[in-house]
Amino acid sequence: MDRLLYIAMSGAKETLRAQTANNHNLANASTGGFRADLSAFQSRAIAGSGYASRVYATNSTTGWNPATGAMQSTGRDLDVAVSGSGWITVQGPDGREAYTRAGDLRVDPNGLLTTGAGHPVMGEAGPITVPPSSSILIGSDATLSVVPLGQGPETKAIVGRIKLVNPPADALDRGADGLFRMRDGSDAPADAAIQVTSGTLESSNVNIADAMVNMIELARHYDLQVKAMRSAEENATSAAQLLKLG
Repeated sequence: MDRLLYIAMSGAKETLRAQTANNHNLANASTGGFRADLSAFQSRAIAGSGYASRVYATNSTTGWNPATGAMQSTGRDLDVAVSGSGWITVQGPDGREAYTRAGDLRVDPNGLLTTGAGHPVMGEAGPITVPPSSSILIGSDATLSVVPLGQGPETKAIVGRIKLVNPPADALDRGADGLFRMRDGSDAPADAAIQVTSGTLESSNVNIADAMVNMIELARHYDLQVKAMRSAEENATSAAQLLKLG
């Protein structure tokens, strides 16, 4: 009975862990530039004494999906989407460089260019500051141009260029804040070949249909494990009654 309970309990626990990762993806299906988590069941050897052939199943996150999400036209000048591979550089809460695909940019009351989540956007010499202006344009090379407040379009001036990087996907780790960072703690070099599209946002790359099907399948697996635990309890109760009769 103990072995049956252990197997069923372990299976239910790991199924819940897989469901957590899947639900996290579903919750971010509408988050711009989100990259879906990948998880998989794996066989692990049981530590301690016993037969070396004894294994149990575990679920763990195996990485994230690097596929590009769908592009959605917004017509807003400060919305940008990275064309192809590449990342927008921002300043994370820890002060270090971090990377995101979310291009919903805005200017805060202090003139600082930030993402929709409030992370300062980095340029070639640090966070980009935008002076008071009547219009802001972002070129395909991520150059930020403004028309000063009260001036004509002929006074358009460049105030900075967004730092775009393109490190290998396997060199990046995602933090709890949703931002990506270099695994070795370094800053990725700027890549001048990366282009952006203004007036466009990249959507999440989560496949909602697949995630929903996976959620139902995992719920059924969990229900099966719970039924196994109930069967173990019923068998234990029946065995105890037989011992009493004996």
